[in-house]
Amino acid sequence: MRLNKLIMSAVVAASVLIVSSCARKVTRIDPNQQIDISGGWNNTDARLVAEQATSDILSASWLTNHLSDHAGKKPVVIVGMVYNKSHEHIEAETFVKEVERCFIQSEKVRLVQGGKKREELRAERADQQTNSSVSTMKKFGLENGADYMLQGSINSIVDALNRKKVVYYQVNLELTNLQTSEVVWIGEKKIAKYVKN
Repeated sequence: MRLNKLIMSAVVAASVLIVSSCARKVTRIDPNQQIDISGGWNNTDARLVAEQATSDILSASWLTNHLSDHAGKKPVVIVGMVYNKSHEHIEAETFVKEVERCFIQSEKVRLVQGGKKREELRAERADQQTNSSVSTMKKFGLENGADYMLQGSINSIVDALNRKKVVYYQVNLELTNLQTSEVVWIGEKKIAKYVKN
């Protein structure tokens, strides 16, 4: 009988130890803190590349040329598609939002919505035509037309052997004059990560 109680106590103790060692611990961190667990593309990469790219775009000669050609009027920019051509799943919209944030914070250009968000705005405007008072309804045909569109892609190369790999990311971006289709700025940003397991 005593042996059974001893065995049962040992089983219970082992079970508690196993369950407690499998418990997950979550700690809140600063979103700007650079933590790279997997070696894959992450929020830090999106933020750093967006900040570097927009800094380069806004210091290039196209902006000075536009301002002198248009009596100091800020250019209107729209961010188009940024395609993920990398080896991993990357939510390109996160990167696009970082770029848009940088443009707005710079106060050097005006930014307009594109894609699905623009369509949602137009649908709301259409709904207002029948459901809002005349004094508050927003009219069609008064949107700011973009002068330039930014487009690009996220690419990657992986070099791996045994338990080591180098992941190389390259973000290519192009800014195009919508009136003339002239590419006024082209740039690339690179990130390389060495991962050892």
